[in-house]
Amino acid sequence: MSKIFASIVSAGMILMLASTPVRSEEWIMASGYADSNFHTKNIRMFIKEIEEGTSGGLKIALNSNDTLIKLDAIKRSLQAGQIPIGEMRLGVYGNEDPMYILAGLPFIAPNYATAWLLKDMQKPYFDKLFAEKGLKILYYAPWPGQGFYTKFPVKSTGDFKGKKLRIYSTATQKMGQMLGFNATILPFAEIPQAFSTGLIEALFTSPQTGIDIQAWDNTSNFTYAGAIFSKNNVVVNLKAWNKLDATTRAVVLKASARAEQRGWEMSAATTKAQIKILQKNGMTTANAPDQVISEMKKIGEAMMADWKKQASPEAVAILNRYLALTQ
Repeated sequence: MSKIFASIVSAGMILMLASTPVRSEEWIMASGYADSNFHTKNIRMFIKEIEEGTSGGLKIALNSNDTLIKLDAIKRSLQAGQIPIGEMRLGVYGNEDPMYILAGLPFIAPNYATAWLLKDMQKPYFDKLFAEKGLKILYYAPWPGQGFYTKFPVKSTGDFKGKKLRIYSTATQKMGQMLGFNATILPFAEIPQAFSTGLIEALFTSPQTGIDIQAWDNTSNFTYAGAIFSKNNVVVNLKAWNKLDATTRAVVLKASARAEQRGWEMSAATTKAQIKILQKNGMTTANAPDQVISEMKKIGEAMMADWKKQASPEAVAILNRYLALTQ
């Protein structure tokens, strides 16, 4: 009789445990771009896959478009543990380590195939660098090729002399200066105000960013150069990561791999469509003249030589291995 009673009690306890909801982990995420941006769309798909893959065990609330933390402050917030996950723009942090701006040197990786190869070769270096700061990179996604937004048609680099250009990294600032611009680094969110106050009169950025800030309100021409396929990445705080169980971490890693592949595909698909959007909004678009491309390539070579002088031996070794495969 006691065995029967024990079996009943045991069965009851199993039913109670089965009906008890599993406590879900809830993360807050910060990103810097509008919901219309393909980076943000990719992140939302990434989040959805995680929530579905964990049956709601890990939920992520995305705060996009700088609404929670400004884009360039997200890395610091991640390191401080203020948020568990966020999106970063690598090129902002060149003052911390030259590796951050390697992909931002003009024409070092001038198409998606070479940009992907460079990304893969940089991974071990970045993994170590971020782990030392208590962070883990989940995936990388590239921006489309870049171009010049101006109030005039670009015929040669002589058209750039003395013009006030907004750029987004130390590498592109140096490039802008070498092209003749008066180049200033400004956060994405400050671009419209900078135009209205006369602080800038031109941009060097992707078609995506031009659409996000409605560049046609302040410029009339877009001159596509390609040249640079800089990267964003999605990063998690290691303490928050280590609190997840092994099954959840596996789901996140699978979703990260899909998000990386998807992000590159989305980036590649956007350029032609987005140039059409610029045209639809009244902008004149053109490919950069040969003289501009030639000068940018020379600048890229000069910047690479300077980069090698500043980078660590480990970073230089990565660049040399990459060049051996691509030249």
